[in-house]
Amino acid sequence: MSERRRVVVTGIGFRSPIGSTLKAMKESLQNGRGGVRIMPEWNGIDHLRTRVAGVCSDVDEKVIPRNYRRSMGRVSILAAIAAMEAVADSGISEEEIGSPSCGVSFGSTAGSSQAMEGFVKDVFSTRSLKGLQSSIYLQFMSHTCAANLAMMFHTKGPVIASCTACVSGSQGVGFGYEAIKEGRALMMLAGGAEEMHFMDAGIFDIMRATSTKYNDRPDLTPRPFDADRDGLVVGEGAGCLVLEEYEHARARGARIYSEVIGYGTNCDGSHLTNPSSDGMAGAITIALKDAGLTAQDIGHVNAHATATDAGDLAEATATNKVFGSSVPVSALKGFTGHTLGACGALESIETILMMNEHFIAASKNLEHPDPQLPPLNHVMGDARDFNFDIGMNNNFAFGGINTSLIFRKA
Repeated sequence: MSERRRVVVTGIGFRSPIGSTLKAMKESLQNGRGGVRIMPEWNGIDHLRTRVAGVCSDVDEKVIPRNYRRSMGRVSILAAIAAMEAVADSGISEEEIGSPSCGVSFGSTAGSSQAMEGFVKDVFSTRSLKGLQSSIYLQFMSHTCAANLAMMFHTKGPVIASCTACVSGSQGVGFGYEAIKEGRALMMLAGGAEEMHFMDAGIFDIMRATSTKYNDRPDLTPRPFDADRDGLVVGEGAGCLVLEEYEHARARGARIYSEVIGYGTNCDGSHLTNPSSDGMAGAITIALKDAGLTAQDIGHVNAHATATDAGDLAEATATNKVFGSSVPVSALKGFTGHTLGACGALESIETILMMNEHFIAASKNLEHPDPQLPPLNHVMGDARDFNFDIGMNNNFAFGGINTSLIFRKA
């Protein structure tokens, strides 16, 4: 077996409801400024109970060359902008990005819901294919983000599309890490994306899993781990990390944001929607083993924490099982909402940012920890100055799929 190769993060790009630069993200996390707003765009949707969401405002699709943009819906546009900025940030040459040494590992819950809505509406209302654009399927196919990024950057290495609901982004990062660690690539564009569409909220609304009590007070929801939580708030965004083999990065004098040192993923194998604390704890344990660490080595845990009853209970139980109530825990969806396929990438970026800037953000809207949940060392109130060298980001999804990523300060 070949020697395990080290994997580092050398480029970061993103779009989120709390900004599109690390400076803006830091200011939001430190000052408690969220990006959830009322959605008047949904006023015409009957029987939709939730009316708030996290939306990205800084999205100029024209920065993407038109010949590539034709095959992109909004989810791929968000992914492309994030990836363009991450690649530019990394300083890797165009020739290397377009070589067999570079691949793509990128996820989304699905393709473009907006593009699919238009396609289905036209076809099923007219029962005709007349006038349909030939590129429309490319916008809503399940691997639209990964495929469009590969074409736009002319990458010739492995292409991995993770379409695994709320762990799409974290698996994008994790699978990219594994590709480099195991010698299949030197560089990977890794992450995840999600676009805003009323059906993203509608699916959870039908399940009675969305927040509805705060439709007129969007800054107060979602409320992860809080006794007054009433469900999730959907969000959109994209995050891209340029992952690179350590010696390759060092040889070209690259700036290194952090090292990816552990990844764990598994399946509960028990229920499609009811989460398992044992499965969650299992993924965390796998990541710790991959990194060669114990629970005591982790300085901070970035929790998935959707603010649903079942999800928060299972996660608090799993986190307490592995860490007890010692390690500081932040749940950051109170800032952005649940960005679904993007959250694993965005929350990984938040973890790296907090680690490098020596602070941990408080769990926005966590005022009264639910006494029915196992105790955790919640970060509440204001952001906390805190120096830690190793951070963990956990994400969990429908299908019983669990992920845990571990980052170490460069």
